[in-house]
Amino acid sequence: MALKLCGSPISTRTRTVAATCKELNVPYEFVNVDLAGGEHKTAEFTAAHPFSQIPYIDEDGFKLFESRAISRYLAKKYAGDNTKLIPTGPKEEALFEQGVSIESSNFYPSAIGYASEKVFKPYNVQYDSQTRAADCLATLNVKLDAYDVLLGKQKYIGGNEYTLADIFRLAYGALALIQGGQVALFESRPSVARWWKDISNRKAWLEVIEKGV
Repeated sequence: MALKLCGSPISTRTRTVAATCKELNVPYEFVNVDLAGGEHKTAEFTAAHPFSQIPYIDEDGFKLFESRAISRYLAKKYAGDNTKLIPTGPKEEALFEQGVSIESSNFYPSAIGYASEKVFKPYNVQYDSQTRAADCLATLNVKLDAYDVLLGKQKYIGGNEYTLADIFRLAYGALALIQGGQVALFESRPSVARWWKDISNRKAWLEVIEKGV
């Protein structure tokens, strides 16, 4: 039975899991969750994901939600000789964990904050989204200055090998930069630009972009 990925083709977190699957060559069946129709609020859905969010996976009855947890599970279960998205050496794994940690604390909050104001929320004259977007953008700029220093010393966020630490930044990086109109955020920083060009042109991610999931 194929792994089922239950989510939405426009969901950043669903795309994160899809990119992980493709990097690992793990076949999966995509199950589109009708968010507009409230499918994520049904009893059947909440039995698998009590928080009514996407995505979750179903692998022969084993259900797991939270994209980072799903990606870690897949990376460990399906690691091959040539594909290791989580390093195993003590120092290598420590650098990987450092990279994952700064994603959740120094990239995600500002990136999702900016994307929420500029992409997710409809324009509403009664809602001042510009102020918060500007604040998030200013914070993101400071964080990316530090990223440029880090990436000047190593090839990827989690060391010198491509890992989940990089995959975790793809969806929101693309959303904030491309749809949010902030391509210069990365392009103006040479090490960040080099890194982003590398990871955003990987075959697995391009397939996700092309097919949705």
